[in-house]
Amino acid sequence: MNPAEIRVAETGEAAGTGPAPGSDAGKPAGGVLDRYFKISERGSTLAREVRGGLVTFFAMAYIIVLNPIIIGGDAATGTNVDAFGHALDPVQVTAVTALVAGIMSVLFGVIANFPFAFAAGLGINSLLAVTIAPQMSWPAAMGLVVIDGIIIVILGLTGVRTAVFNAVPNELKAAIAAGIGAFIALVGLTNAGFVTHGAETGPPVQLGVDGSIATVPTMLFAVGVLLMGVLVVRRVPGGILLGIVVMTIVSMVVEAFLDLETSESGGWAMNVPKSPDGVGGLPDLSLVGDVDLFGAFTGAFEHVSILIACVFVFTLVLSNFFDAMGTMTGLGREAGLTDKDGNLPGIGKALAVEGAGAVAGGVASSSSNTVFVESSSGIAEGARTGLANVVTGGLFLAAMFFTPLYKIVPMEAVAPALVVVGALMMSQVREIDFTRFEYALPAFLTIVVMPFTYSIANGLGVGFIAWVVLQSANGKIRKVHPLLWAVAALFVVYFARGPIEHLINS
Repeated sequence: MNPAEIRVAETGEAAGTGPAPGSDAGKPAGGVLDRYFKISERGSTLAREVRGGLVTFFAMAYIIVLNPIIIGGDAATGTNVDAFGHALDPVQVTAVTALVAGIMSVLFGVIANFPFAFAAGLGINSLLAVTIAPQMSWPAAMGLVVIDGIIIVILGLTGVRTAVFNAVPNELKAAIAAGIGAFIALVGLTNAGFVTHGAETGPPVQLGVDGSIATVPTMLFAVGVLLMGVLVVRRVPGGILLGIVVMTIVSMVVEAFLDLETSESGGWAMNVPKSPDGVGGLPDLSLVGDVDLFGAFTGAFEHVSILIACVFVFTLVLSNFFDAMGTMTGLGREAGLTDKDGNLPGIGKALAVEGAGAVAGGVASSSSNTVFVESSSGIAEGARTGLANVVTGGLFLAAMFFTPLYKIVPMEAVAPALVVVGALMMSQVREIDFTRFEYALPAFLTIVVMPFTYSIANGLGVGFIAWVVLQSANGKIRKVHPLLWAVAALFVVYFARGPIEHLINS
């Protein structure tokens, strides 16, 4: 959506008319906050920024529960243990997950002034738990994350990341935004159980269970999608936030009567919508500083040579580099913050700060922190500045002390927002000339590979490679930016890292 359309969608204000009744359009933010964050300059208001920050937090809060499940473990059962049989305490992981997400969201908002919130990246935390940590110690694995972050910061400060960002053709930038829309919609659909893994003899994915919506929470998710769709169509201010609140209340009522938490037929995806037993307590931050920066390079681990440690770092850097770049591209376009070439003003500073998220995540053992695509839900609520990030970050910091409170909101009440936002982001496809196949195929591959492989970086890599090959085949080899050639070559190595690691190990 371009900025004018976003304004119409949020405020109901068409050309030649005033603000819709009840909207907060046109109300100046005023004061120091307005000047520092450029709230009025970007066509926003204080109310929209706060609302957007709230919605983004609720869309992302699941990471506080999910990250400990992914990287936390139990030494007694051998779950997520490192080479020495040690595991990260899930309670401690919960605390540092909220801590780093809060600090980085606030810092990014204050320094970069974009409404792009931070949390532990799902791709890298899985890579750490499944591939890297089992071959070394958890502190050494987190040391690799810190090194990855330092490299990313250097690339940001030297302008390399900005140069690559600006070298991406506008057609691919539009495809990235649309692909992220499809990706975030799939995240919502799968988190709510609407889309599930198929049986071994059936399709790879399916609707619900055996092609049917089999649980009440999933049905509530479907109702939530329609409710939020109606609110957006009716241009109700705060429609997405209102939808989350309404569906949370409905879910609490349903849980009170049906007790789905104990249902054998399938309960809530994650949080159970009921009043908490307690308010919370002091967080355990013992993991902060438990990191071995160069441990992976000392030869102390049987299966990890210096070369393999370098391969791990390369994989982390490439994933971080392009995941964040792709996410910022999509979010920036959706918020109407990009220029005519699809570039974000001040992106260099933003990318440097983003790299610091990996450093902070490694030092705190929460895994690399990066921009979260769920920030698009806050953008859809009107967030346009870093003030929304400050709100989101503040809520993450509060969550360390009030963990039971945020668990009232079930995944099924938040996931509809991701689907609705995904639909809004797909509008970017109109920027692509699909009548020209040299544009159509790279754009199409970028869009579909992101959700199909559950990875933004994979979609970017396939799109870059296809763009370089097709433009060259069309006789425009000299018009392909040299950086795109370099990036495409890196992605070829990235996609072939399995065979390369096998050759190294043999």
